[in-house]
Amino acid sequence: MNEFVLAGLVKRRAQLAGDIEAAHESLRKMVQDLESLDATILQFDPSYRVESIKAKAFRPPKDWSNRGEMSRLVLSILRQAAEPLTSRDIALEMLVERALDKNDQRLLRIMSKRVGLALRTQKENGLVRSEQGPGQYMLWEICRS
Repeated sequence: MNEFVLAGLVKRRAQLAGDIEAAHESLRKMVQDLESLDATILQFDPSYRVESIKAKAFRPPKDWSNRGEMSRLVLSILRQAAEPLTSRDIALEMLVERALDKNDQRLLRIMSKRVGLALRTQKENGLVRSEQGPGQYMLWEICRS
């Protein structure tokens, strides 16, 4: 039995090591591309301070979810929840599941609005119900028959 567990662990470690090597290679290429862009910018304006250019944060596209995917994810999170959740709680969980920055308040607001829309649609369909929660928040849960 131990040899099967060990074989699985060794295989997983090899996969992770390969992923890390690929990530390092990708990062090396991006750094080279950035240095090339900096050099090109300096050719056009030698006095330009390229280090003053701020990095652009990743923003998911508006069509991040395919049709119906947002509702499926929201319902999945509510099914797994032990208690009713706010749309903000659901949005936070979605950010974690999608490996996005949960500390990005702008992204969290956008996701909360999209979750709220999906919840209201599912409430009209009779799949979820809401009750007044803390402050202005509504608590949402799956309708259990």
